Amino acid sequence: MNTFTQIRRLALVGIAALVLTGCSAMTAQNPSSGLSPVNAAAMDDSPRVMLFGADVVAYFTQNAYVQGQPGIKSTYKDVDFYFSTPEHKAQFDAQPEQYLPQYGGYCANGIMFGIPWGGNAQDFRVVDGKLYIFGGEVSQAAFELDLQQNIALADGYWQSEVANNNSFLQRAKRLVVRVPHYKTGEEQAAQVQAARNGS
Repeated sequence: MNTFTQIRRLALVGIAALVLTGCSAMTAQNPSSGLSPVNAAAMDDSPRVMLFGADVVAYFTQNAYVQGQPGIKSTYKDVDFYFSTPEHKAQFDAQPEQYLPQYGGYCANGIMFGIPWGGNAQDFRVVDGKLYIFGGEVSQAAFELDLQQNIALADGYWQSEVANNNSFLQRAKRLVVRVPHYKTGEEQAAQVQAARNGS
């Protein structure tokens, strides 16, 4: 496929993504505050709630996913964070950067391929004081097959391509023009199964 065809295909995918997902999701995931893009959704009365209201402090203090409450929230860089207790809110308010999920809360495995997509609040891991979110059990297991190498890949793509860029356009770009090490979900599942089988 030549470069012109790839660019044309990318433009069409981008336009389709914008039409299909609507303005609400684009606004929620792409604040103009410097904390962008983020895995956020419009919830309750808020246009942008991080990780569907998960208490980001609980990942560190309880090593668990805990749903926060709309009545206990903080706003940081135009993104609302919900907490399960006033104490967690106070901890966040004192040092918000310490509790932010890596890669805007998107699936770390997706960011390893330059794709800001997915990320379930229930699938996570804290590594060296940093919170990583995943899009499911297989996604997390695939990422953990070579944890340090995959963190380095994800860090590189986040810094060079994803951070401060529109999540929908970046996603469209990397779904069309894939990174050299890209693997489908099926290929990753097969790798995980092979590792579990010891082969």
